[in-house]
Amino acid sequence: MKELTFYKYHGAGNDFVIVDNRDLSFPADNISYIEWLCDRRFGIGADGLMLLQSKEGFDFEMRYFNSDGREASMCGNGGRCIVAFAARLGIIEGKTEFIAVDGPHEAVLESDATVSLKMTDVKQIDAAGEEYFLDTGSPHFVRFLDHIDSVDVFNEGRAVRYSDRFREKGTNVNFVQQTGNHLVVYTYERGVEAETLACGTGITASVLSAAHKSGLDKGLFTVKAKGGDLSVSFEKAEKGFTNIWLRGPAAFVFRGTISANG
Repeated sequence: MKELTFYKYHGAGNDFVIVDNRDLSFPADNISYIEWLCDRRFGIGADGLMLLQSKEGFDFEMRYFNSDGREASMCGNGGRCIVAFAARLGIIEGKTEFIAVDGPHEAVLESDATVSLKMTDVKQIDAAGEEYFLDTGSPHFVRFLDHIDSVDVFNEGRAVRYSDRFREKGTNVNFVQQTGNHLVVYTYERGVEAETLACGTGITASVLSAAHKSGLDKGLFTVKAKGGDLSVSFEKAEKGFTNIWLRGPAAFVFRGTISANG
């Protein structure tokens, strides 16, 4: 592979390199190559890289890699962006069902480039005071604060991510300020090892933690991340939550080619 054609997308500032890999030509096992592509100084620059591949029984398969080059768990904003990309390729139109590392997902592409993505059911939320831990396709630690702008997201997030509890497997860390059914969410992402402008699975985890905290059976929360606005709707299940939908923008930025000499 001498030259790579790629597409750049972002979901509320959470940005991705996306590659059409239906011919399986991309070297997905080359960690250093993926890390180079995601590098913001020497490569294209992104929070992560996604491969769109064919999968029998589904419209496509999503494979997601963090910017450290390693294949990762589910990415909600990435899932919404790859749906928009699939529509650009003509693989899908308004609705789709695709498969990711955490299982099947439904999605709806609206006319204004907004994408709604159905997330996996959440069966367990561990709560301790104002702190919560749950898996929304990726593991998330959630801490509620009265004044979110005073938090040092990088250092406090890193301290939780590398604490004794989470050091081995890691976790994403979300800081949340709640006003009724509106949240402000800042996220430190493992694999990126930095703050990102938005995190879909983290925003979902934050909303479900707020719903658990408030004792809600169903609802819709609006969320402001540093990169934009999203929303999450949900219903209470016998255990945890179901019918969880993450909705927000999925914007095409540019198409390019890059020499494969990283």
